[in-house]
Amino acid sequence: MNTALKIILGLVLGAAGGFLYYKLVGCSSGACPLTSNPATSTIYGAVVGLSIALLP
Repeated sequence: MNTALKIILGLVLGAAGGFLYYKLVGCSSGACPLTSNPATSTIYGAVVGLSIALLP
């Protein structure tokens, strides 16, 4: 698979996973720094997806 495609796929799937985690699990009290904000959760998911995509 092409490296650029792996990077894009990792970012998109990670961001989708982060947003789904926010929507399905989330944090109702607002005290959780990663899951109380959809933007933070999505960015964190994208970073994790990119990290997994770049593994050898």
